[in-house]
Amino acid sequence: QLQLVESGGGLVQPGGSLRLSCAASGRSLGVYTIGWFRQAPGKEREKVSCISGNGGATIYADSMKGRFSISRDNSKNAVYLQMNSLKPEDTAVYYCAANYPPLGLANIVSCGTMDYWGKGTLVTVSS
Repeated sequence: QLQLVESGGGLVQPGGSLRLSCAASGRSLGVYTIGWFRQAPGKEREKVSCISGNGGATIYADSMKGRFSISRDNSKNAVYLQMNSLKPEDTAVYYCAANYPPLGLANIVSCGTMDYWGKGTLVTVSS
């Protein structure tokens, strides 16, 4: 069983930055696609960014391109989301999730139905 724990959320002013971390335990993250998702109050959960198991492929939601950057360190069993130029509309609970890709291919991003979820970390962007 894979457990995921997010950290790094908090209160930040508009234009500021935060770095979220997703720490995994229970098994190696190595092959898993990891995704960051978010859910704002009163809104549906949306996909933020995903990264392949080997870190070689990434995807971003259009509104995050150029502001957010996803990365991973498989030696530390961790995935990160660097968020810059934050806006009030980025306020949400941010979740990391893992999906075992088809055929265990670590070089593809498989970010549809996720197998494991963390409990989330709250990011509040406000002055």
